Amino acid sequence: MSKLDKEEQEILDIFDAGDLPRSLDFEESKTRHQQYAQAMFKKDARINIRLSSKDLRGLQKKALAEGMPYQTLIASILHKYVEGRLHEEL
Repeated sequence: MSKLDKEEQEILDIFDAGDLPRSLDFEESKTRHQQYAQAMFKKDARINIRLSSKDLRGLQKKALAEGMPYQTLIASILHKYVEGRLHEEL
């Protein structure tokens, strides 16, 4: 187990004791983030694409390692790319 600094240990102790206070706008923030999640995962379009067998097998292996269906992994990759959060490593 990694060692925690004093501040991290204090936070963990407060959390374990159940004394960690919620933010003042917890309910509003929770509702807003639920709406974000619903909008993000709404799937209302269907596409067909052709991939090489090798690429499909690679995607299926990565999805299995992540514990998700490969179609979900593909949708996630595409979403991250469109949002500008997926970048090629050089």
